[in-house]
Amino acid sequence: MPNATPDPSARRRRARCAVAGLLLAPLLASCALLGDDDEPAGPGSSYTPPPDVVAGLERALGARARAVAGADRRAFERGLGRDAGLRREQLTWFANLRQLPVAELRYTFDPADLVRDGDDYWVVVEEHLRLDGYDAVPVVRPDRFRFRARPNRPERLVLTSVTDEAWERENDVRPQPWDLGPVEVRSGAGVLGVFDAASLPASGTLLRSVERGIDEVSAVVPYDWSRTVVLYALSDPAFLGTIDDVPGGDPDELDGVAFPVAAAPGEEELAATRFALHPRMLDKPGAARDRLVRHELTHVVLGPRDDTVPVWLSEGIAEYVSVSPLPPAVRVVPAAAVAAAEAGFDEMPADGTFNGDASDEHYALAWWACEYLARSYDETVLWTLLDEMGAPGADPDRLLRDRLGLRPGDLAEKAGRLIVTTFGERPPAPPTPIPTPSEMPPLTPVPSPSQTDGAGETPAPSAGR
Repeated sequence: MPNATPDPSARRRRARCAVAGLLLAPLLASCALLGDDDEPAGPGSSYTPPPDVVAGLERALGARARAVAGADRRAFERGLGRDAGLRREQLTWFANLRQLPVAELRYTFDPADLVRDGDDYWVVVEEHLRLDGYDAVPVVRPDRFRFRARPNRPERLVLTSVTDEAWERENDVRPQPWDLGPVEVRSGAGVLGVFDAASLPASGTLLRSVERGIDEVSAVVPYDWSRTVVLYALSDPAFLGTIDDVPGGDPDELDGVAFPVAAAPGEEELAATRFALHPRMLDKPGAARDRLVRHELTHVVLGPRDDTVPVWLSEGIAEYVSVSPLPPAVRVVPAAAVAAAEAGFDEMPADGTFNGDASDEHYALAWWACEYLARSYDETVLWTLLDEMGAPGADPDRLLRDRLGLRPGDLAEKAGRLIVTTFGERPPAPPTPIPTPSEMPPLTPVPSPSQTDGAGETPAPSAGR
């Protein structure tokens, strides 16, 4: 699905200190964090931190990453302050991360972002997290941490907060499910499922649906891909609201959505494309949910290829692929789409209104536009149009006309006729003609010669078998 991509040049590109979990950079030696002449700045003030403070932050962040990588809960706890709420939330996060296939976890920060606030230090950190087998590159996500020196060991810093709501809103921080509360992670062949306690009972059938979908979509879509995907299937729809640029603007209206995961804020490079299901789909196993899974997997396979093509082509291909394993007799479109087709389509849906009030009609029209193209030419025309319409500077309407001699209105009309032919009401069959008798038959049957014996008597019927 199309997603707005911020200008990469807007991202700050400054030298950063790096501390790693699985591949660790050497840490600076540290003495005391505050010297006698080190006057603290006022709350919220930026200042130039002494090297010992920078080294202490490197040490604390490095120890945090190493504890996660080594499944060392005690070491992780030693890096936390005494606040009970913070410790509870952070140990939940640690348990969540230990369920994920973490290939890389490290932190970077810019010393210029360090803020002294009394005995505390606020610092903007960037978490680099890569899921083994699912992310092409680490996903970089900014956050703001607060640290404080241990009273008895001032060279050691402990984490006292990972929450600054005002800063997070201002910087559009979008947490992952494992940042928001307890999750349950289950995996299958090529699928990593993120559930919670309430959605976990649906995990088995859902993972099998995605496994089948990976094979079925790969059999139709000709592009190479990893054949792996991360699925979010949570009982709370809150996470859907954190996804940027959802179709139609209302995440609660979506049964499922595929979304790109940028390598870093403001960068075009993708680490992965993942997909999420609305909680109402968790209890609907069967053909309808399998079809939705194939639809979203198609978007995962296409990745950025469909970002700039018309929405009707992107969604039409996803629908076309989603029904490909189904027998024609069980492929359906909503009654409203059939009625709209019978009234006549004269244009393809516009991008801005595709997921509006008439979305049922738009999805059906987009699907059957692709059906018409595949039947009139062959299936390869869909991938040719996708590649050419997605090229920089492409004019989709002109390409459609030059390639196939069709205007968008022509395609809409032909697709609508195909919908009516396939799903419209059939005319009633003509009644079977009833011959008009020439005369009233006798009330008492007259036996034929074969029904009488030689004396002209009608034989008694034999007993039934």
